Amino acid sequence: MSNPSLRHLILVPAIFTLAVTLVRLTAELLRWSPALFTRAVTLARLTGEPLRWSPALFNREAGGGGALIGIVWLIPVFGVLFGLRLASSGQAPASVGKALGWAALAFVLNTALAFGSFVLLKSPVAQLAVFGVSSWLAILVARRGWGGLRGVLLAYGLTARIPVLFVLFLSIFGGWDTHYTKPPPDFPPMGPWGLFFWTAFLPQMSIWIYLTIVGGMIFGALAVGIHRLVGKPAPAWS
Repeated sequence: MSNPSLRHLILVPAIFTLAVTLVRLTAELLRWSPALFTRAVTLARLTGEPLRWSPALFNREAGGGGALIGIVWLIPVFGVLFGLRLASSGQAPASVGKALGWAALAFVLNTALAFGSFVLLKSPVAQLAVFGVSSWLAILVARRGWGGLRGVLLAYGLTARIPVLFVLFLSIFGGWDTHYTKPPPDFPPMGPWGLFFWTAFLPQMSIWIYLTIVGGMIFGALAVGIHRLVGKPAPAWS
C-alpha cells in the first residue's frame, strides 16, 4: 500500500470524526447556551470583517449586506427552540392561531408605520426615531398572543444585543473598518456620540429587539402548530 493511500485511510476518518464532533458540540451549545452561541457568532463577525475575509460571510459595507455570518439568522432558530421548549414544559399558548395572529399583526403594523415614516419623513434620523417607537408598540401588541415566549425572547434579545452595542461603541469610537461603524449613505454628518445613539443604541435597543421577539414568536408558534398538526408532542428538553 502506498503512503498516500495510507494517509487517506487515516485522514478521512479523522476529519469525519472531527466534523461530527463539531456538529454535536454546536448542537449542544445551541440547545443549552443560546446566549453563548450568539456571542460566539458576534465574535466571529468581529474577527472576519477587519481581517477582510469573504464578503459573502463578513460584509464590511454599511448595514452588513446580508452577510451569512450574523446573529440575525439565529432569530428563527431560537424562536423554534424556545417555543418548543416552553410547549414541552406545559407553557404552550392556549391557541396557536392566536399566538401567530398577534405576532403577525404586530409585524404588519410596524411594517406599515415604518413604510409611512419613510414616505412622509425625509430625514433618516426622524425615520429611525419613528421606527424605534413603533417597534416597542409592536412588541406590546405581540405580547397578547403568547406572553411566555415573548418574555423569553425579550431576555434573549437583550443578552444578544447588549454585546453588539459594546462592539458598536468600540467600533465607532475606534474608527474600525467594519459595518458596525458605517451609517447609511444618506445619514447626516454627526459626531461619534450622535452616531452611536442614532445608529447603534436606538436600533439595537428597539428595532432589533422587536425583530427578535416578533420574528421569534412567529417561528415559535409555527413550530408548535406543526407539532400539533402531525400529532406529536413538543420534544422534551431534559
